[in-house]
Amino acid sequence: MNFTHRVAVAADIPAISALMARAIGALQGDFLTPAQVEASRAVMGLDTQLIADGTYLLVEADGRLAGCGGWSRRATLYGGDHSTALRDAALLDPVHDAARIRAMYTDPYFTRRGVGRLVLSVCEATAREAGFARAEMMATLAGEPLYRACGYVPIEWIETPGEVPVPMIRMGKALG
Repeated sequence: MNFTHRVAVAADIPAISALMARAIGALQGDFLTPAQVEASRAVMGLDTQLIADGTYLLVEADGRLAGCGGWSRRATLYGGDHSTALRDAALLDPVHDAARIRAMYTDPYFTRRGVGRLVLSVCEATAREAGFARAEMMATLAGEPLYRACGYVPIEWIETPGEVPVPMIRMGKALG
């Protein structure tokens, strides 16, 4: 497929949110119980600060949204607008801190076609241009195989707080 990418704008939010809902429901099931999939919605989702910062991308194929994801120079590692306890808008220092790879989702129809690799490569290049030497992310179990294949290594395993804990993996990579 011929994919294009562009920076997301506020008008894209409804389409992004719909894609995220489809991806969470369809792609996490092989790795999580149904209860964990539902619980993951409390910590996954769109952080509109990424759109405001101009660091969130859309990948499209023939005018259809195939995937999305971004990077950040802010301290928040993961979580959407609704997960306020996880948010920290403090700016990172590229000399000492790792850029954050954030909110990567692929439409279930477009999985295993290079959408995630495209988002990662654009985000990594842009973060590197901004002076960051490393990138980190909080990966889902469904995303871990892609991130490992792209050179990310586990830093720590966590479980989200709550009645139904959701396993996640903090991963990192040198951008050199």
